[in-house]
Amino acid sequence: MQLEKYNFNNLLFFIFLYLTLVAGFAFDERLNYGTIYDNVINKHIINQFSINFKETLLYYDQHGHRHSPVYLIFLSFFLDLGLNYDSLRFIHLHLCLSLILVFYNCLKLVFNNIKVHSLQLLSLSIFLSPTFRSLSIWPDSRLPGLIFFIVSIYFFLKFFRNHQLKYAWFSSIALILSSYISPNFSIFAIYFYYYFAKEIKIKSLVPLIIFNIFVSIPVFYYLFILKINFLSSGKTVGIDGGLLGISYNFADKIMIIGSIILFHLLPILLSINLNKDFLGFFKKYLLKSIIIFLPLIYFFNYQVEFTGGGFFFQLSQLLFNNNYLFFGISFISFYFLLYFSKLSLNNFFLIILIIISNIQNTIYHKYYDPMILIIFFTLFNKLNLELFFEKKRGLIYLYTFGLGYIFLRVFKDYAFGYMSNFYN
Repeated sequence: MQLEKYNFNNLLFFIFLYLTLVAGFAFDERLNYGTIYDNVINKHIINQFSINFKETLLYYDQHGHRHSPVYLIFLSFFLDLGLNYDSLRFIHLHLCLSLILVFYNCLKLVFNNIKVHSLQLLSLSIFLSPTFRSLSIWPDSRLPGLIFFIVSIYFFLKFFRNHQLKYAWFSSIALILSSYISPNFSIFAIYFYYYFAKEIKIKSLVPLIIFNIFVSIPVFYYLFILKINFLSSGKTVGIDGGLLGISYNFADKIMIIGSIILFHLLPILLSINLNKDFLGFFKKYLLKSIIIFLPLIYFFNYQVEFTGGGFFFQLSQLLFNNNYLFFGISFISFYFLLYFSKLSLNNFFLIILIIISNIQNTIYHKYYDPMILIIFFTLFNKLNLELFFEKKRGLIYLYTFGLGYIFLRVFKDYAFGYMSNFYN
């Protein structure tokens, strides 16, 4: 009876959160500022695909858009059916709700000893993600790509529960779809296939690899034979005034992405009692970490003009007009990444892939929200995340953080309108 009460309350909570998203749709909510710009481009390209598919596909890179055309093509079919753009947006919003459902099913596989209602509340916290809300309301490739990526995680977890080959195939197919929609997720094939290779006999693994190579041919043909390289077509202003599309400055990426990871994990880290173990690690490796971190500061050259940079980078610029506060917080985040890596090689592997998954010059929060939360709870190892569910404070911290983050977005938009150039 008590369990039924919890589940009914969670259903009511879902309906409430869903209605807030519908209200956001009705009032053109934009918690991610980049959606203002991206929506104009996406809407134009979707219309162009509907009007002249072939020409738009062959000259796609000339639209200055770094996103894959695949999902935009899919959305253009709804215009072909006679629907208007707002109807298309409403359909897209409801498709994006599947992210929450898939995440919940992943949680059930990982935490099979945790009460269902707690897992439901964790998955429903996605509704408080500014990225989820904005990119559900304004059609974009990022969320659909993330949804298929989580589907690939789900089948990956299923594979490790019973080692049935079919789940490796399902996981691979979902990751392929994810990569076609949002190419940055393709890098995680390295992670999945590393574990597949350890568990699958070579005679069963080879057909899977051949299949992946075969379905990748259209991508390589589009990018390198037809030379429609949309991945580098969207550019930002560089330090010398030129335009930059791709950057391999990993000092920028490690420091900024690390600080973004720390930002999104703060409510979780506060609730799983890492203090004693982490402080011991901190004291033992402090000098070595400083030696490793100093070259990152030396090579760091991310500029305000690039836009983005994450919450802590922007806060440092806003309060002090320099990077000193950011460097301090970035060192703390770097230490946490080292700590996670020490706990498990699996964690180190994931952190590296998360960092190198972004090859473009600009680094935005929306690339990692809510992906970090999902990967942390589904793929990271040896973090005793069961502690998060032992007391209500874990979910309280998470929801308080989510509401606070939304408030900061709204406050920044209205009280500091001049900062709107800092997309995300």
